[in-house]
Amino acid sequence: MSAPARVLVVDDSPTMRGLITAVLSSDPEVNVIGQAGDALEAREAIKRLNPDVVTLDIEMPNMNGLDFLEKIMTLRPMPVIMVSTMTHRGAEATLAALEIGAFDCVGKPAPGEPRPFGDLAEKVKAAARTQRQFSQPVAAVAPPPAVADFRVGRKIVAIGSSTGGVEALIAVLQKFPANCPPTVITQHMPPTFTKSFAERLNRLCAPVVQEATDGARLEIGKIYLAPGGERHLQVTSASAPCCRLVDRPPVNGHRPSVDVLFDSVAELAGRNAVGVILTGMGRDGAAGLLKMRHAGARTLGQNEKTCVVYGMPRVAHELGAVEQQLPLSAIGEEILKMTAARKEGTE
Repeated sequence: MSAPARVLVVDDSPTMRGLITAVLSSDPEVNVIGQAGDALEAREAIKRLNPDVVTLDIEMPNMNGLDFLEKIMTLRPMPVIMVSTMTHRGAEATLAALEIGAFDCVGKPAPGEPRPFGDLAEKVKAAARTQRQFSQPVAAVAPPPAVADFRVGRKIVAIGSSTGGVEALIAVLQKFPANCPPTVITQHMPPTFTKSFAERLNRLCAPVVQEATDGARLEIGKIYLAPGGERHLQVTSASAPCCRLVDRPPVNGHRPSVDVLFDSVAELAGRNAVGVILTGMGRDGAAGLLKMRHAGARTLGQNEKTCVVYGMPRVAHELGAVEQQLPLSAIGEEILKMTAARKEGTE
């Protein structure tokens, strides 16, 4: 058995520090080695204790969590999990943190929530295990315009991602021209965060990016992000493909689930689809991607070297669901190759 993950908890609220510590300490594979109430205390604790992982509040006195995170990533890169309020402002700040290089995020629980912080311990353990070299934030580049030599075919693109997915999706979607193939995405993310993330992607990318709504028709030049929380995203109706948000229990512990999305794309589009599985913990999406490949779809997986967590892509690869494993930097261009119309007609 490996040594427990050593964690420093940073939050200006003693109550919140106590709750996070209690949740993490209930897992024998996690050891909370210290607490800090602000960035100044945290800086000294990091020097003294050398933790494997830091949980970091967004809003703190003296120096806010974003500014402190930038200093950590510049001076002493390490896995940091952001703890944020479940508000629009909190979501915006958390997304900025994920782009700076935070490992993942969790939302602060509402009063009376039965399982506060849900899978925080699992995220901490995954963060402690990762061999990823923490890097500078994803550079925003000018999104490409609609390009004359890209003629979109009839294929639908389905993408699934989890931990590390914010950076990964930005990297992939910034390669898409304004006339990209219809694209549906399930990214594991807390409720309220997905709307802010869709808005952020829409600002950074050439296509229109929006949170998926029930009944929205899939159109060229549009990307649909599954809303976090209560429902799964599917695609339905072969004559006029559209988004469906369905009430079902969590699948693989997630709602929305990548498997649910991939299963629906396999059934609807078959060979007229491309499935992509990106960085993330666990196995969600692996079985669905295999179903897509068996249905004739093209399938891609992010390679181990460029994943924040080589979990979902690893399982998919081991199942035989992945046709090609590629570095993150090559995935966007490969999707466009697979979805372009043939010169003699459309696919």
